[in-house]
Amino acid sequence: MKGVATLDLGPSLSFRYMRVSDIIKEMAPRSLQLVLLAFVWAIVVGIPIGILAALRPGSFFDYAVRILTGLGISLPSFLVASLLIYYVSVKLALLPTSGWDDSWRNKVLPTLTLSLVPMAYFARLLRGTLLETFEADYVQMARAKGLSQRRVVGVHALKNSLLPLITVAGPMFGAMVTGSFIVENIFAIPGISKYFVASVVARDYTVVMGVTIVLAVMIICLNLLVDIVHHLLDPRLREA
Repeated sequence: MKGVATLDLGPSLSFRYMRVSDIIKEMAPRSLQLVLLAFVWAIVVGIPIGILAALRPGSFFDYAVRILTGLGISLPSFLVASLLIYYVSVKLALLPTSGWDDSWRNKVLPTLTLSLVPMAYFARLLRGTLLETFEADYVQMARAKGLSQRRVVGVHALKNSLLPLITVAGPMFGAMVTGSFIVENIFAIPGISKYFVASVVARDYTVVMGVTIVLAVMIICLNLLVDIVHHLLDPRLREA
């Protein structure tokens, strides 16, 4: 416990002359960059799709979004990665199949693969909450006053509809961190998963325990941050 408190996670049992904290400091930034870029993908694409689907319930676009988001949530990341590599990289030769350097071309397929599940989940969740919010009395009153659709959605409906999205953002980010291990291995990204998987095979308990502790602390901090932000944005929680 003293070592954990002082960020000294001990030496590696299989990688000689390396300490666990040094391995995490060296490899974790690439893994964190992958997760952050994928999370941005999920927000930038998922939220607008959810809004557009909610504005046109029952339309062809709405049905297409529901089908595609259902597939996005259901398909495993290793299958999505394999399909993207085969069609985008091998067949069309548009993007490289592996690696992680300063070029944006190497980052598109891994981040898109990792962002597919949260992107679909965010779009599906926001669509449902918006449709429910549109039936609220205060939204009906705003429409009765003659406010434009953009103002009704952007000012009145969207603010409350984003609260459930913020609630699930922390656990979803944690799931993306653990899910990035598969994506890193498929796309040969030199992240923390390279050492973690090798440590599991070699029974390097210090590395496995050190990475697990770091991930657990990260998820706890994210959940705490989400609770704080939710409390600040929702006046009902402050009044309670």
